Amino acid sequence: MARKQKLKVYRTPIGFHDAYVAAPSQKAALKAWGSDADLFARGVADVVTDADLTREPLQSPGKVIKRLRASTDEHFAAIAPDRPSNAQAKRSSHESSAPPNEAKAVETERIKAKQKPRPRPSRAALDRAEQRLARLTAQQQKEDEALAKRERALERERRELNRKHERDRRAAEHAVDQERETHADAIRRWVDHQA
Repeated sequence: MARKQKLKVYRTPIGFHDAYVAAPSQKAALKAWGSDADLFARGVADVVTDADLTREPLQSPGKVIKRLRASTDEHFAAIAPDRPSNAQAKRSSHESSAPPNEAKAVETERIKAKQKPRPRPSRAALDRAEQRLARLTAQQQKEDEALAKRERALERERRELNRKHERDRRAAEHAVDQERETHADAIRRWVDHQA
């Protein structure tokens, strides 16, 4: 027997309405609303627990139920135009004096400018910094290898020099021993001759 999924009722504002949907998860609610953005993370969607507000969505799970948030009069009062600023008045009079197609084009451009997404931040500076680091690392590794090679060469040179010193010392000590014996023999002969 299939287990019945527990449903919650979620809400998000859409224009002058609140859109309610009964769904098993936030992800399912976002899908029902047709949203690619995480409205919950942005704080514009939430869970509804009020029994009066949840009744209708729970009767039609997965279906988006729209409810007007206020009366029509309240909505019109909220959007009543304030007195325009001088800049707005000038822009408005300029647009209204323009031919209809031009005014429409200006309005379309203004809407596009507002809706234009911010460009993705450039990686150029990061790429340059990473390339500098890579070059520096390669250069330092090369210098370390050259120094290690010189150290090995110096170590070989020291060993060879130590061996040469040892040979020369032994030869010099042998020469001293021979000269000492020769001198001792000469002294003995001299003493014998004196006697």
